[in-house]
Amino acid sequence: MVRVMTWNIRTGGRDRGGPDRLDQVVRVVTEQAPDVLALEELRGFDRDGLMATVAGRVGMTPHLARSCFGQPVAVLVRPPYRVVDAGPVRRPFHHAAARAVVATSAGPLTVVGAHLYPYSGGRRRMEVDWLVSAVRRAPGPLTLITGDLNSLDPTVDHTARLAGMPVLYRRRHLRRAGGTVDTRAIARLLAAGLVDLWPASAPGAPEAEGLTVPTRFGGAEFAGMRLDYLFGSPALAERVSDCRVIRGGAADTASDHYPLLAELDLDPTPREVFNAPGVRR
Repeated sequence: MVRVMTWNIRTGGRDRGGPDRLDQVVRVVTEQAPDVLALEELRGFDRDGLMATVAGRVGMTPHLARSCFGQPVAVLVRPPYRVVDAGPVRRPFHHAAARAVVATSAGPLTVVGAHLYPYSGGRRRMEVDWLVSAVRRAPGPLTLITGDLNSLDPTVDHTARLAGMPVLYRRRHLRRAGGTVDTRAIARLLAAGLVDLWPASAPGAPEAEGLTVPTRFGGAEFAGMRLDYLFGSPALAERVSDCRVIRGGAADTASDHYPLLAELDLDPTPREVFNAPGVRR
C-alpha cells in the first residue's frame, strides 16, 4: 500500500517574526508516515542544507524543485520505494513543479507535485497545461498530479462563499472578463481525463470534509475552500482505497493548509525484479 500525501506548509514552516512551526510539520509527517510526500511553500529549503535535514528527520529522500519567482516545492519518497527518475518540470512556474517516478509492483508511478500561481486564473490555466504535458510524457499509465493548485472545483457553486471574502482575495478566483468564478484550471485537469481522487473515493461525502483551508493557525485569504488536490490517471484511480483530509492534533496549527492523504493499492518493486534484465531503470 502506497500512502501519498500533499501539503502546503506555509513559508517553510517558519514565519518572519512569528512562530517556528517546523517541528509541528515534522510531527504530522511522522504520524501519517506517507511513502510519497509532495510539499509546497518550502521557503529557505534550497539553502543551508535545510531540505536534507528535514528529509532526514522524516526518513525520506527529497527531490527539490527550485523557484525563480516564488517558493520551492519537493517530492519526497520513503524507502523501500525507489525513485527511478526525478527532476523539476522545466517550465516558468511562479512557484515550481517537481517530478518523481517511483518503482512499484504495477509499474512506474509518476508523481508531479506543484504549487500553482495564486493571483490569476489565466496563469493557473497555463501552468496546468504544463502539468498535463508532463503527465503525458510519463513512462506508464500510473500518474498523479498533486499539490496546492490554488483553484476551485467546477462542480461546486462557490458564489456565496466568495461573496463573503475580502475583495482583494476574492479577485484571485474570479475571471477578469465578467467576474464569474474561475474554475478553468481544475476543469482542464478533468478534461484531460484525470480523476479528482477525493470526491471519487468519497461519493456523497459532505463538501466540508474535503476543505483544506483554512486551519486553526489562520488564513485570512480563505473562506473554507478546497485548494489542495490529488488528481490521478484512470488506472491510478482504480487503485485508490481511501482519500481524506488530515485534521486534528498538530495538523490544526502547523500550517494554514491541512494535508491531503490517499492510500493506493501498490507495493514496492522487489529489488531482484527491479534489477532483472530488461527492466527499465
